[in-house]
Amino acid sequence: MNKHKLLGGLLILVVVLVTVWVIGCASNKTLVTEKSGAQLWGENCVRCHNAPSPPAFNDYQWETIAIHMRVRASLTDEEVQKIVEFLKMAN
Repeated sequence: MNKHKLLGGLLILVVVLVTVWVIGCASNKTLVTEKSGAQLWGENCVRCHNAPSPPAFNDYQWETIAIHMRVRASLTDEEVQKIVEFLKMAN
């Protein structure tokens, strides 16, 4: 009788532990925070040199500058697009 209670208790404990482990693994996703154009501009443009303020150039000029600097700053196309959008909004 005691042996059956012990085995039953161990079985319940194993089921609970496996359930907690599975739920923990499922919810353990890497958080990827996307940066705004302003953050990207500050981290990639201003850090190397004193980048001019957004109104210093028109929208077309900022697009040209961003395309040129994409390679030098190792930026993705998406990051460049976010930076250009920020500069256009701040322009």
